[in-house]
Amino acid sequence: MRCSVNVVLRHNADPEKELRVEGRVTHRLRIGLNPLTQMSRPGSPDAGSSLSPRTRGPDPVMETGRGLPSWTCRWIKRHGRVCRVLRTERTEVQTDGGEDDDDDDGAKMVKQDDRVPAGTSVLVLVLVLALGRLQGAAAAGSLKVDPSQDGGGGADTISHSLTLVQRLEALLLQGNGSDVSLRVETPSADEVKVIPAHALLLSLQSPVFEEMLLRRNGSTLVLKESSDCAAVFDRFIRYLYCGEISLRLDHATPLHKLAAKYQVLGLQQGITQYMTQNLARDSSSGHVAGWYEYALQVGDATLRDNCLQFMAWNLSSLLQSAEWPSVSGQLLMSLLRRSDLVLQSEMELFAALEAWIVHNEPDGLTAENALRAVRYAMMPPRELFRLQTHSPVLGRYQESVRDLLYLSYQFHSASPMHMAKFFDVNCSLFMPRNYLSPLWGSPWIIGNPSRDDRSTSFQTQLGPSGHDSSKRVTWNAMFSPRWLPVGLRPMYTEAGAMQPTRVEGGRPRIIITPATSSADFAGVNFQKTVLVMAQQQGALVVKHVYNFHQSTEETGDFLAEADLYRRTSEYLIDSSLFLHIVVKPLYQTLITIKN
Repeated sequence: MRCSVNVVLRHNADPEKELRVEGRVTHRLRIGLNPLTQMSRPGSPDAGSSLSPRTRGPDPVMETGRGLPSWTCRWIKRHGRVCRVLRTERTEVQTDGGEDDDDDDGAKMVKQDDRVPAGTSVLVLVLVLALGRLQGAAAAGSLKVDPSQDGGGGADTISHSLTLVQRLEALLLQGNGSDVSLRVETPSADEVKVIPAHALLLSLQSPVFEEMLLRRNGSTLVLKESSDCAAVFDRFIRYLYCGEISLRLDHATPLHKLAAKYQVLGLQQGITQYMTQNLARDSSSGHVAGWYEYALQVGDATLRDNCLQFMAWNLSSLLQSAEWPSVSGQLLMSLLRRSDLVLQSEMELFAALEAWIVHNEPDGLTAENALRAVRYAMMPPRELFRLQTHSPVLGRYQESVRDLLYLSYQFHSASPMHMAKFFDVNCSLFMPRNYLSPLWGSPWIIGNPSRDDRSTSFQTQLGPSGHDSSKRVTWNAMFSPRWLPVGLRPMYTEAGAMQPTRVEGGRPRIIITPATSSADFAGVNFQKTVLVMAQQQGALVVKHVYNFHQSTEETGDFLAEADLYRRTSEYLIDSSLFLHIVVKPLYQTLITIKN
């Protein structure tokens, strides 16, 4: 048999990694594992014969390694029990020079490092199966022609990756040729799983498995796993064979644990990405707080920060979820200390905190620290009176927050300018969060935002102080989808030249200014916050938060990643851009220093 092949092997988990073997086939390799992978030709002497190492003679490949790349030979020598199920049949081959040659000097070129590090997705078994099935004309696959090859005739690339994955899965399910058994036990030993596996595949995919297999004394590896990890262990092993896995919210954490424990980095990174992209997905018991606690435990800073930011910007959904009562004291304090929380009002936060304290009954210090993180000055005086008389939690710990309540009442009874002369009004007690109440801002839905400039007007309360409760400020907001700085705009020097109606290029910008000026603005700096909404997993969530004084140009990255021209953009909901503007008065301290 004469055959020339150009085989490209890829793994589904990482398509960028490929192993290309070019040249002439010197052996036809066959795996006698099951009928799915039987390679014998009908009528040949080998047809129907057993390929068990106990009944066959010495294997020429095992003895010499002739005709195989050097890294294949090294693995055959290292994992003999697996590779001895391979057998070869010498065939007439054609070398690169076009002459028949019984020697095994046919050209072989590996367009990667000749080493195969532990954990890589390129499997020796893949090479064996791919080469062994080239003569199967009925096998499903694809044929690609590369006209850039030398000679202009093009080189054909045969791909049977889908069929290969199916056969590897069948190999795992049927356990044919297995040389190691994985015995998965839970700490309570109430659940035991035994999975027949193949040392070669485990070693190639996981350096931890490789080390364990080198030290083993028998054919069984005993693995101690938690109950949640044991429940998904078969899914984890299937990924090592097939390079793909189906995920559910409740499976993400245990699979991430297994990927981290056995150093399967591709799977670990993929699950982290899955978690980040599914923070907004609805679940009956909630999952974001649990993922945050897990990320904090294992030191995954990316997942931890993403979860914390999502909870802060979508706090109302967390407060109303089933997992709120079970959040840790550490997470609770991390949220209470933030000024970028997005919620309806400070009263909503206090009600949720009160429910958490009643449910968990924390120690006195934890409860006091949490209650002192509430910004009572942001509550109207009538709500403060109600809390003092009706809240059992505040009644129990009133002495711990008495000074804060006293300052809040003073803040509401006097003008902010007068307060600023005697107290530090820059502390967190007098700093608003991102409240969605109409007193603090307004939603703004912009249809077809890429079309042209838009404007809107809205009113807010002058400030949270009871002294300013009757005063209103009117604000004008203008949105430009393609704003350019003056220095970058095109110049038209000819008299009477028509100016373009639409500026090419540019970036989105929002300007927010007061409609009128007032003496009441003295000592107050109005911070504007724009909340950009997006639709994720069918839910409306806060995607970005931008803070500025007058224009989003100050931030430098306002909607920098949003493609407002594409209808399928995640920033557009029914072709509209959903924004919410919040105006927060920040007071300046006017305390005089006595000489």
